[in-house]
Amino acid sequence: MIGRLFCYFSAYFKSASAPTAESLFLLLLSILALESANSIRCLYQHFLSKVTTKSLNAFYYACSYAKIDYSTFMNTTINIALKMIPNSIAYHPVFLCIDDTIVPKSGKKFDHISKLYDHAAHAGSSYLNGHCFVSLMLCVPVWKQGKISYLSIPLGYRMWDKSKSKLQLAADMVRQVMPELRKQNNVILMFDSWYAKKELLCVVDEFSNLDILCGARSDTILYDLAPSRTGKRGRPKKRGDRLNLTKNFSLSKEKIGGYFISYRLVLTNLFGNRKVLAYTTATEQEQNKRRLFCSTLFPADLRFACAWFEDAPINQVGWQWMEYLPLFLYKIRWNIEVSYYEQKKFWSFCRYMVRHLHRIEMFVNVINLAYSTTKLLPYVDATFVSYQTQSPQEFRFFLSEQIREQLIFVTFVKSLENKIKIKSIKNLLKQKIFGFYHHTQNL
Repeated sequence: MIGRLFCYFSAYFKSASAPTAESLFLLLLSILALESANSIRCLYQHFLSKVTTKSLNAFYYACSYAKIDYSTFMNTTINIALKMIPNSIAYHPVFLCIDDTIVPKSGKKFDHISKLYDHAAHAGSSYLNGHCFVSLMLCVPVWKQGKISYLSIPLGYRMWDKSKSKLQLAADMVRQVMPELRKQNNVILMFDSWYAKKELLCVVDEFSNLDILCGARSDTILYDLAPSRTGKRGRPKKRGDRLNLTKNFSLSKEKIGGYFISYRLVLTNLFGNRKVLAYTTATEQEQNKRRLFCSTLFPADLRFACAWFEDAPINQVGWQWMEYLPLFLYKIRWNIEVSYYEQKKFWSFCRYMVRHLHRIEMFVNVINLAYSTTKLLPYVDATFVSYQTQSPQEFRFFLSEQIREQLIFVTFVKSLENKIKIKSIKNLLKQKIFGFYHHTQNL
C-alpha cells in the first residue's frame, strides 16, 4: 500500500529535492493514516516520529523554505484526472468551478488575518476573524453504476492577502491550468454572481475552448441585439433596447426542473460585444423576483449524452428542453460546496496552526492533495475500484487501516533482526505451546 501511494505521489514532487519529496510524502501519509491533521506537530507526535528519524523541523522546513511550487499540484492533478476519463464519453465537456471559503481563526498572530463577512455564519454575527481562500475545482465525466457522473476534484487553494483581489486570484488560477486542458473540446467555467465581473470574465477571450456559465446579479443591465440597418445616414446602433427581467422575459407555461424558465440572446456590458444567453428563473409565474444566469455556450455547440446522466432534470432533456441544458448543467457547481463541507468537517481544513502565508498555503494544499487522492485513486488504480461509490472518508479509513497494518508488519520484521529478540520470542512460543499441551492433556 505504501509503495502504491509513493508511486502515485511521486508525480507531484518531480521538481523537489529528494529530502523535500520524502518529507512531503511522509506528511501526506500521516494525513491519510490519522483521523485528523490538527497541526504538523500533532502529525509528528502521533505518526511521523514512529516511522522516520527525521526531526520535527524537517517537516516545518518542507512547508516553509523548500524550493517547490505547490501551485503546480493543480496541473499534475489535472493530468491524472484527464487520463482516467473513459474514451466512450471523452467528448463530454469538463467543468472548472470557482468559489471562496472562509476559515475562522481565533488567534491574531496569523499572517493576513482580517475581519470578514460570512453570509453562511450561524453564530449570531455575520462577521468573524479569519482567512479567505479562493479555490478551483475540476469536474470530469466518469461511469458510475452504468450512468454518467461528474467526479469533482478540488485542485488547489490560494489565500486572499489583499495584494490581489479574489477575482484576480481566480483568473490567475484559471490561466495556470488552462494549458493542461488545451486538448479538450469544451471547458466550461462556472461561478456564482459575486465572481461575474470583468476581471474574471475576460479570461473567456483568452482561450478558444473556454466558455463561461455563471450566475449574475438581477440588476445586471441587459440589452437586446442590435437592430438591422435602416439604410439611413449615421452610425447604426450597436445594441438594442434595454431589457427588463420581468417585462421582456416570458416564463415557460410549466415548471422545468422545478422552476419557470425564460431565456433569450442578449448583450451586456459584462461580456462586451459577445452575444450571450440570458436565463431567468422563478418559483412562481407572477413572481417579480427572479434569478439571472448567463452562458457564453450555446446548446447547439454542446455535446452531451443527456439520457445517460445520473440525475434529473438533465437526464430528462429531449429536443423540447435542449435550450435549457446550459442552465441545468449549472447544478454541477454545487459540488464545490460539498467539498468545502467535507474538508472542514472531516479533514481538519480549518485547524492549521502555522502562521505564515507560505506555510499556510502549503499545508492547506497538502491536505487538499490528500483529499483529492481519495477521490482519484479508485479510478486510477483498479485495486480500489470498489471504492468508486464510497465517500472520501470511507476510502480514507480503508487506507488508514492498510497503512497501519503494513507499518506494524515492517516494525515486527525489523525487531526479528535482533537475535536476542528472536531468542526471547522462541522461548515465549515454547512456553505457550508447552502450556497449551498440558492444558489439553488435563482436559
